[in-house]
Amino acid sequence: MWQDKYKLITFETIDHVMVVRFARHDRLNAIDARLHTEMSWLFRDITEHAVCRSVVLTGEGRAFCAGGDIEWFADMPEGDLDRLFIEARRIIVDLLEVPQPIITAVNGPAVGLGATLALFGDIIYMSESGVIADTHVLAGIAAGDGGAAIWPWIVGMPRAKEFLFTGKKINAALAKEMGLVNHVVPDGELLPSALAMAKRLADGAQMAIRATKASLNKILRDTVNLNLDTSLAMEKECFGSEEHKSRVRSFLKK
Repeated sequence: MWQDKYKLITFETIDHVMVVRFARHDRLNAIDARLHTEMSWLFRDITEHAVCRSVVLTGEGRAFCAGGDIEWFADMPEGDLDRLFIEARRIIVDLLEVPQPIITAVNGPAVGLGATLALFGDIIYMSESGVIADTHVLAGIAAGDGGAAIWPWIVGMPRAKEFLFTGKKINAALAKEMGLVNHVVPDGELLPSALAMAKRLADGAQMAIRATKASLNKILRDTVNLNLDTSLAMEKECFGSEEHKSRVRSFLKK
């Protein structure tokens, strides 16, 4: 399925459950130009896939998604920045329009946009070795890819500000304690646990589940409509700052 279209995202169908994996595992599934473009196609394609009744979203290897690849940021070709932000908006808007329930299985670091995608899941599973962090500020850029929309809804505004302002890492135990994720399971049980939930939903009353999701997601869509364009514009502005460029250079020296 879609083998000719996708190079860095893989798909596996188990009955009516689609398992979607970010597949740049040699770079901890860090997002380069190609993977970002594929992410911008992904959720609309899932929406239009008639056989799929539920989705498990995870990463290959040791990470869910390590966020933006700093090497891409450091050597971004002319024109990539404009395309990046057009795609960034599409990723979040299309994600919220997916009618099928999405189970995110955080199998390692979920950082930056990776954290955003994990937290926009309808039900979130996390391995005991998993880590979530929105590290945009550590790269000198605003948390503009949807993080400012989803974090306050899950953990409240004061905690959202703390973690988005500092980029601090959150381990699995703290994530569960804060209500950031639904379930924390041993590493070897992550995918089976996520698949079990996805199968339960795939076997459930489809019209009722999708209608319930649509009602709940209207709240998130209203928030995204309120702040996504502003946060993306602010993030884009930061890309041209000396502060961002300096932090990229420092990271690459390390």
